[in-house]
Amino acid sequence: MSASRLSLGATLGAVGVVYGDIGTSPLYALEQSLGATGRAPMPADILGILSLMFWSLLIVVTLKYVVLIMRADNEGEGGILSLFALVQRRLEEMHRWGRIIIALAVMGAALFYCDALITPAISVLGAVEGLELLDSKAASAVVPISLVVIMVLFAIQRRGTERVGRLFGPVMLLWFLVIAITGASAIARNPAVLAALNPAYGLHMLLARPAVTVAILGAVFLTVTGGEALYADMGHFGKGPVRLAWFALVWPALLLSYFGQGALILTDASAAHKPLFALVPAPLLPWMVVLATLAAVIASQATITGAFSVTRQAVQLDLLPRLRILQTSAHEHSQIFVPIVNAIVLIAVCVLVIGFGSSDALGGAYGAAVAGTMSITTILGMVLASSRWRWSRWQVALSFGALLIIDLVYLFSNLAKFAQGAWVPLLLASLLFSVFMTWRSGRRLMRSALREIAMPLTELPRVISGATRVPGTAVFLVSEPRYVPTALLRNLEHNHVVHERLVFLNMEFSRSPRQDPADRVRIETLQENVFLVTARFGFMETPDVNEALKQCRVRGLTLFGLDCSFFLGWHLVRPRPRAGYEGFRRRLFAWMQRRSTQAAEFFRMPDKRVIVLATQVEL
Repeated sequence: MSASRLSLGATLGAVGVVYGDIGTSPLYALEQSLGATGRAPMPADILGILSLMFWSLLIVVTLKYVVLIMRADNEGEGGILSLFALVQRRLEEMHRWGRIIIALAVMGAALFYCDALITPAISVLGAVEGLELLDSKAASAVVPISLVVIMVLFAIQRRGTERVGRLFGPVMLLWFLVIAITGASAIARNPAVLAALNPAYGLHMLLARPAVTVAILGAVFLTVTGGEALYADMGHFGKGPVRLAWFALVWPALLLSYFGQGALILTDASAAHKPLFALVPAPLLPWMVVLATLAAVIASQATITGAFSVTRQAVQLDLLPRLRILQTSAHEHSQIFVPIVNAIVLIAVCVLVIGFGSSDALGGAYGAAVAGTMSITTILGMVLASSRWRWSRWQVALSFGALLIIDLVYLFSNLAKFAQGAWVPLLLASLLFSVFMTWRSGRRLMRSALREIAMPLTELPRVISGATRVPGTAVFLVSEPRYVPTALLRNLEHNHVVHERLVFLNMEFSRSPRQDPADRVRIETLQENVFLVTARFGFMETPDVNEALKQCRVRGLTLFGLDCSFFLGWHLVRPRPRAGYEGFRRRLFAWMQRRSTQAAEFFRMPDKRVIVLATQVEL
């Protein structure tokens, strides 16, 4: 019984968090698709677009993500960076092609951030625009009300995420039931709309109207824009509940809503403006606007927390400098808050709301970000299938190759909306990509420069042999365990002493999302009272020195944070004078390096026991 309750609870949670994004697409997807035809709704256009929507949901979301891509979990975790971590070693072995695919994966992560920027804007705008049906004069209030909703949403991130999360499942369950019931009622009144299940209607419309085919496909893509978020949030609940929620509730509700909207427009062409709201009886319309706004907030919340999770992954995969990350729940490890990301996303979302002003205008910007991420996910899936799943080339070509063709068709359709707003996510993603790659290459250059001036660990006995020993334990945080810590050398230069017991602590990040606590630390005795401790953390975990010390005590090495002195080496990067883009990148890396969160805070070290010693590094 308890297992059943757990499964139902996880399924309800998946309804609220995983499907918040795709669940709000009925607010705007069909209206924008009909608008892309460039004329008043015709029966052939309505049936054709519904046909494309049905088969897109079947192929892109159901077959690709729910059935196939969700197999590519990294110990239960999903998302493009999790998939990148899963195949990274294989990519590094591929040399030239591997470097290209790594760059694509990094671009995919940058595009995912753009999804987190645009989803709150388009979802909240699409919901609040329902006020226009209550009062035609309310159009001028849509943007101010949307900004208020968005500001409240971001204000509660530090403290309110867990409380709001308890409402996610029930509210989204109500949302899906409402859109399913209203849609089914309209279908019952005009069942002729079910003819759109035939793919011939979609193909005929595209062939009959080639001038607007690209625009139509770009708008239809809004139907599947939550697919990547579905994969990214999979780790919160597991494959089973996510798949059960899709097949039992979400997919049927979406189809009933889209086909119900189409049935209504076939009967009354004037309903093409906000057709989802037109399905609702007039007395219930205010409540529908409130429910839609709540659903939009939930969809936005899911992408915001997804941005926090991706940020932590990016930091630990060495794509971003260390950032201040706060744990907001003592029980749920995945609930974190990243202040700088929250502030930047809030500003960007408000700018998008003010700059575009409506969900229709934002539609052009939205699809490009998600289509790019989806295409890159398929490419990484091909690498995984051939290297880890041991699929033959023809199996990869028939499955992922066919999916990649569909992804690329949608990608180019969305890129065609460049002037209508697609340039926004492309510009933002390019800037983020430059930051990611600058940090990644800068870290490699810095490690190479440090190795040139480093002292091999074999020299340690000679270095400390004549030094004065003082009581206590010194813990030196090291990134390269093969070399003597630079902080130890600086301490000898300035203080001319060495502690009785030395511990070199190397904090490693594995390609797995979480590390087994039983294999958290490995202890190596270098010489009497000198130890090398390797503490491993997954890329979804928060690194914690106290946790590492605790595991050391379990294995017989008695270390307590309050009894140790912690020495950190701070690498002060100074870029050599260099012209051009490469010089700019090195200056940017030096700027980021100086402003990254201090290791003491990032690794949760006892603040009052930390000594920082600087070493200058020229790049």
